[in-house]
Amino acid sequence: MKREANANPTRSAVMRAVPGRDTSAELIVRRILRAIAPGYRLHRKDVPGKPDVAYIGAKRAIFVNGCFWHGHDCRRGARMPKTNIEYWQAKIGRNRARDADNLRKLEALGWRALVVWECELADAAALEARLREFLAEA
Repeated sequence: MKREANANPTRSAVMRAVPGRDTSAELIVRRILRAIAPGYRLHRKDVPGKPDVAYIGAKRAIFVNGCFWHGHDCRRGARMPKTNIEYWQAKIGRNRARDADNLRKLEALGWRALVVWECELADAAALEARLREFLAEA
């Protein structure tokens, strides 16, 4: 990852501390899934995009995306840092392009994918219904 020479060291430290896996959002989704459909695998490197949750036999992949990091169209996703704006726009743009490419690869291999956005965690009942529907599709 290329850092700007004028990057704020405090912000860099904060952003570096953000975990890439086992986030609180992921743990919430996994808690729901344990109750309705156990038997998933985590962060499978042999599946395009290394989904947060994968049901290998059913060819189902679930990505739990942070709204800011993946450029979701919500209030949190639209928020941009006040400094180094060009860097963050480019970074989020690359993340979005990578996400779209991974979804295309999964589809080409016969997988179904679901993206759960961080902002969706506020309504647990709706999220559970969405997960149940996704996993029930044949």
